[in-house]
Amino acid sequence: MKRLFWMGVGVAVGVSATRKVSQAAHRASPAGVGASLGEGLRELGAGLGAFGAEVRAAMTEREDELYALVQDTSGIPVRPAVLPAPPEPAPIPARHARAPRRGTAGR
Repeated sequence: MKRLFWMGVGVAVGVSATRKVSQAAHRASPAGVGASLGEGLRELGAGLGAFGAEVRAAMTEREDELYALVQDTSGIPVRPAVLPAPPEPAPIPARHARAPRRGTAGR
């Protein structure tokens, strides 16, 4: 019974070590490096997007504070008027079929 127990422990340790070595080999391969690099870039992009959104929100909040301060101090409304959106450009007409080139009509 004791030998069976130690044999089971040895098999479990061997399987675990084999899996860890194969995972480390995959991470060191070009595909593994590319996958980890891709994940890192995705996380970086998400972080930059969140940072940009926070900066824009803080910027808008600060602008509102400054407009209120100037308006309270001077008594003159200084908030810029909201301009309407520009009109949609006219659609570009489709091109007409080209006429055949000279000298190729009879060919």
